[in-house]
Amino acid sequence: MAQGSGGFGRRSLLQGAAAGSAALALPALAAAAPAQARSGRPRADWGVQVGDVTTSSGLVWVRSDRPARMVVQTSATESFRDAGTTRTWRGPVLGAGTDFTGVTALHGLPAGEQIHYRVLLADPDDPRRAGEPVSGTFRTAPDGRRTPDGTSRSGGGQRADVRFHWSGDLAGQGWGINPERGGYRIYEDMRRRNPDFFLCSGDNIYADNPITDTVTLPDGRIWRNVTTEEKAKVAETLAEFRGAFRYNLLDDNLRRFNAQVPTIIQWDDHEVHNNWYPGQLLEDARYTEKSADVLSARSLRAFSEYFPIRTLRPDGRGRVYRVVHHGPLLDVFVLDMRRYRNANSPDRQTEDPQGILGAEQLRWLKRELSRSRAVWKVIASDMPLGLVVPDGKTDFEAVAQGDPGAPLGRELQLADLLRHIKHDRITGTLWLTTDVHYTSAQHYAPERAAFGDFEPFWEFVSGPLNAGGFQAVKLDGTFGPEQAFIKAPDRANTSPAESPQNFGEIDIDGASGELTVRLRQEGGEVLFSKVLQPGRVGQ
Repeated sequence: MAQGSGGFGRRSLLQGAAAGSAALALPALAAAAPAQARSGRPRADWGVQVGDVTTSSGLVWVRSDRPARMVVQTSATESFRDAGTTRTWRGPVLGAGTDFTGVTALHGLPAGEQIHYRVLLADPDDPRRAGEPVSGTFRTAPDGRRTPDGTSRSGGGQRADVRFHWSGDLAGQGWGINPERGGYRIYEDMRRRNPDFFLCSGDNIYADNPITDTVTLPDGRIWRNVTTEEKAKVAETLAEFRGAFRYNLLDDNLRRFNAQVPTIIQWDDHEVHNNWYPGQLLEDARYTEKSADVLSARSLRAFSEYFPIRTLRPDGRGRVYRVVHHGPLLDVFVLDMRRYRNANSPDRQTEDPQGILGAEQLRWLKRELSRSRAVWKVIASDMPLGLVVPDGKTDFEAVAQGDPGAPLGRELQLADLLRHIKHDRITGTLWLTTDVHYTSAQHYAPERAAFGDFEPFWEFVSGPLNAGGFQAVKLDGTFGPEQAFIKAPDRANTSPAESPQNFGEIDIDGASGELTVRLRQEGGEVLFSKVLQPGRVGQ
C-alpha cells in the first residue's frame, strides 16, 4: 500500500508543478468524459475506506486495477461546489509493489464535521487520463463536549455525541459471501445506524479456511458462496493473502459500509492460521510452508496494504497496537495479542514477563492509559480475558487457563495491568472483544476473585460478522467474572443462516458522558444493554 499526504489548496497547486495543476483539473475531466472515453483508464472497483479518524485527520484508502496516481478531494458539501472548503490532496502512485493499493493521509480537517471526499485515479504518465471518481464520507471526532441545551462546547454546529460499533470474524469456517442471502448483510444493518466508526476486533479474513462453491446445511438446504481462485485453498503466498483480503471487498454491503463508516482495525489468529504464535511450526498437512513466522510476515504485509492503519507501513513494518484519540470523550487502545505472545501451553507458570502482550506493549499500554485524559478508555482486545479458550487438549489460546486460583501464566500480565489501573486511579476503562463466535457480557469484581488488587470492570463480547457460531466456553474465576448475559449456539459451526450474527454498539452522551453498551444481533434487535457512568475507576 503506497502512502502519501499533503494539504494542497487550489492556490498551492496552481503555483506548483504542471503535474499538480493537472491533478487539480481531474475532477472536471473525469466527470465530463463519456464512458467510452474513460475505457482503459484506472478503475477503483474495490471501493474506498477511511481509517483511524481523529478530530482533525484520517487515512483514505483505495485500490486501482493498474498503475495510477491517487488524488483525493475533500469538501464540506457533497456537491464539491464550495470552493472555500474544497481541498485537493496529491497521493502516491499505486503499483504492483503494494498490489495497487494506497493511502493518502488527510490533516487539518475541521473537528466534529461531516467530510465528503472523492478519490480519483489518474494515469501516472498523463494526469488528464483519469477514471471515474469514487466518493465517500465520514465524520471527524468532536473536539468538545455537548452542553445540556444541546450546543457544542467547542462552538459551531458539530456533533458532540459518539456512537461506534464493534464485531469481528468474517468469512470464517467456509461461510463466505452468499448472494442468495444478500451477502454480508450485517454491514447494512450497521451502516443504517450511522456510527462514527467501526472497530473490527480481528479475524478480518480466515486465511486457513478455504471457500467452496456450496455447503450443505444440516436441514439439507444449500449455502452458495462467491468463490475466487485465491480462496480455493489456504493462504501461503503473498498473492494468496492479498486475494483473501480482496475477497471480502466483493461484497456490495461491505463496500457501501466502507464508503460511509471509518474503521479501526486490529488482527487476530485467522489472518494467518488458527491459534498461531511466533516461532510455531504448523502441524497442518494442507500447508507446504510450515513456519508461522513466514506466514505471518506475508499476512501482515497484505494486511497493511488492505487497511488504512496509522502505525503500519505498506511493507508490513510498524505495529498494529496503537491508541486512536477520538476527541475528549474517547480513546481507543488497540491491542495486538498475537505477534508478541509466548507459545500456547498449559500456562501455569508462576513467572511470565512475556505473556500475551510482550513486555514492551504492556509498558506502552500502562503509559498511554495513564496519559489519557479521555472520559472513556476502551481497551480493544483481540482475545477475551476470563473466557477459557483451549488450544488442543492441554494448551490454552487466550489469557485464562481454567485455574480459578491466583494468577498464573498470561494472567500475571493482566493482574499487573489491572493493579496499575487501580493504583494510578485511571477512570472509565472497559474491554471490548470478539473471537469466541457468540455474544456475552462479563462483570469482573475483586470480591469474587482470587486476585483482588483491582477495581471492578466490564468486558463485552460480540460477533461473528459472517462466520460459524460456537458454543459458550467456561469462565475462569481468577478475576471474579460474573456473566450478566450470554447468547450462544448449542452446537459448533452453526451457519449464518441458522444463527443470527452479532455486533455491539456504544453510545456516549456528549453532555453527561454516560456510556451505553448494546449487544445487537443481525437485523438490529437489542439483546442486552448496560449503562455505565463516567469518572469512575471501577464500574
